[in-house]
Amino acid sequence: MAVSIGDVVAGFFAHDVRQTEPRIVDLDQPIRIVGVVMETSVRTIARDVPNLGRQLREVKRTHRVPDRVEPWGFAAVSMGFDRDTGIFLYLMGDRVSTLDEIPEGLVGFEIPEGKYAVFPVRPKNPLGWPIAITRAKRHAYEVWLPRSGFAPAGGIDDFEYHDERSTRRQDPEIDLYVALRDTL
Repeated sequence: MAVSIGDVVAGFFAHDVRQTEPRIVDLDQPIRIVGVVMETSVRTIARDVPNLGRQLREVKRTHRVPDRVEPWGFAAVSMGFDRDTGIFLYLMGDRVSTLDEIPEGLVGFEIPEGKYAVFPVRPKNPLGWPIAITRAKRHAYEVWLPRSGFAPAGGIDDFEYHDERSTRRQDPEIDLYVALRDTL
């Protein structure tokens, strides 16, 4: 088996996900987030996410996010992926208990309850987050999903869930939730 330069570089930044089997979970309640949203694409996501993160931090400096859930949680949602153009919506925000009060400049969103495949995402160093997330998504959609007996759920495509594990200096980790439906 030939190894590409891309695999070697990716291996420096992220753990290999090719042998990873996800756990299948039923999310029995929606996850609510308050944050920011933008249209992006597979070509521009690497530069758009840091910009969106800066936008979120800037708004949060002047507007407190009410009803934040403790312990801390943060979600980044991808939805509406268009295979032909590579364009999709990307939302990121803090987990909250209710969407009753949304500060100016932010949006509220509910990640729907349902069935999800959960893949661990583990970069080898802080610079590895984009590569680790990209590798996990590629594995989930191109390798695992076609063989899984499931299909994409529609609605949202997936979301990354960040919690205290993502802030660890050693072995940081997040979970990638891929929305599923049964094929039958």
